[in-house]
Amino acid sequence: MKKFLALLLIAGLAATGASAQTRAPAPPAAPPPGTVPTPAPASPLDGTWRGTSDGGSCNAPLDYLLTIESGFVDGSAYDTTARGPVPNPNKSAPPPPGPGLWQIHGVAKVGAPFNLLSLASVKGPEHRRIQLTARGDASGLVVTENGGCRRTARLSR
Repeated sequence: MKKFLALLLIAGLAATGASAQTRAPAPPAAPPPGTVPTPAPASPLDGTWRGTSDGGSCNAPLDYLLTIESGFVDGSAYDTTARGPVPNPNKSAPPPPGPGLWQIHGVAKVGAPFNLLSLASVKGPEHRRIQLTARGDASGLVVTENGGCRRTARLSR
């Protein structure tokens, strides 16, 4: 029995020693001293863009706020006419609330129209998405909905 326990102890120590020798991968090498990482190239459209659209066929204008950084577009559009839930005295099913906030993402192209994706923040299983087209104009940026209300916004910095 003592021999068995001794062998078990030796096997346990050997396994512990083997696992202790396992090393984590080395971290990536640091850049040589004096070098600076290359930033993404700047775009002439970079900056913060603001503006309000016309109402389109829905008669509901959107307030846009877009940020373009190194050509990447991120922003939102807010429907100032959107209202939350209202009391329902008739006890019937209330109409679903319209989207009040749109998230906008895409990649800007200089000298050509570019597409943006707009996703509505709505509650429940409903998922709304609208394709936008943006183009640089002499004085700013023009964003047009390709579907939905067909609103057009003129944005400036």
